[in-house]
Amino acid sequence: MRCPRSTGNPSCMAGSPPSWPSSARSPWTSPRRGCRCRGRAPTRGSARIAPALLRQASYGTIKIGIYQSLKRLFVDRMEDETLLINVICGVVSGVISSALANPTDVLKIRMQAQGSLFQGGMIGSFIDIYQQEGTRGLWRGVVPTAQRAAIVVGVELPVYDITKKHLILSGLMGDTIFAHFVSSFTCGLAGAIASNPVDVVRTRMMNQRAIVGSTELYKGTLDGLVKTWKSEGFFALYKGFWPNWLRLGPWNIIFFITYEQLKRLPF
Repeated sequence: MRCPRSTGNPSCMAGSPPSWPSSARSPWTSPRRGCRCRGRAPTRGSARIAPALLRQASYGTIKIGIYQSLKRLFVDRMEDETLLINVICGVVSGVISSALANPTDVLKIRMQAQGSLFQGGMIGSFIDIYQQEGTRGLWRGVVPTAQRAAIVVGVELPVYDITKKHLILSGLMGDTIFAHFVSSFTCGLAGAIASNPVDVVRTRMMNQRAIVGSTELYKGTLDGLVKTWKSEGFFALYKGFWPNWLRLGPWNIIFFITYEQLKRLPF
């Protein structure tokens, strides 16, 4: 049976929805785009960007604000900064910012994992998670998320600052965009190497309720690391490393170059 608007498309032949009267419209038919066969509901890919932007805006803003404020409590000049001070400030700012922004992280990961099965807008999704799982649902996986953030921020920001400091003080480069590019590229690579194992376990823990129901596969980050290593091998902890690096690399380059330029504005 053919779709009423079919023009010979094989996908609209046998096995597709029955013909609809001229006065009615198939539920899969769009007045602008013509025929849609069963199993192909309208996509909402663009709506998936919003939770990612919300998460990054909240997490990134809090993170960099706390980090720079903490550094100024210890030193006033870049020349006086040390690796230990920067690492401590990075770890603390990572833990605090990730804990505060965890609900946005839960929403982002679940929408990405469940795809079209996850219905509704962001506010409605927050309410739905709260009604079904309570406050703990919004902060599900906050411990591994904070641990991951402590590693990422405790590596990325200090590596960026120390790399930039040595490039400038050694005379190899000035305080230019090129120095910011090299420093941000280096910190993105270091962050991906350090964080990927925790990132794998964190994502699995956040999704375990949605995937396997009430059964908990992992009791904690260490338990997840050990079980993953034993059952799938060491390199399973680095699944998705290249996409992770390709994400962190451009993000850090764009972020730090933009941040350095904004610092120079006469506010």
